[in-house]
Amino acid sequence: MTSPNQLSALGTYLCSSGIGHFVWEVLQLPLYTIWAEPFRQQAFAILHCTAGDLLIALCTLVAAAFAVANTAWPKGRFWRVGAATIVLGVGYTIFSEWLNVTVRGSWAYCEWMPIVPVFGLNIGLTPLIQWLVVPAAAFAITRRLQPGT
Repeated sequence: MTSPNQLSALGTYLCSSGIGHFVWEVLQLPLYTIWAEPFRQQAFAILHCTAGDLLIALCTLVAAAFAVANTAWPKGRFWRVGAATIVLGVGYTIFSEWLNVTVRGSWAYCEWMPIVPVFGLNIGLTPLIQWLVVPAAAFAITRRLQPGT
């Protein structure tokens, strides 16, 4: 059964994560070829990607909670769940960037995007950093705002 404290922590995490991902998507937009498209397409891409980021944030947190949390979460094993969530988010990002850039061509990096080799794949650096920084910040905010964590 889910406690009110768990639901509050989940809500705080998702709200702070959503704000962080939205800001990140806006700031990294010039590193994608969509930067050259009309504003309406850019705005749609930002909203679409932020919604996707929120879904990923929710799914990775739930998976991490099932894997490593205990019934006392968020009071107990808070950072263990946070670390597992971040690992899952980075893992999904590697897969998603490879799938959507290399395989499907759903989006493309412009020449300004720093590329890093990850497991033999060429992945944009800013999406990887995004899934380290935004969830870590969202967990820090959640920890600070949740009583007794």
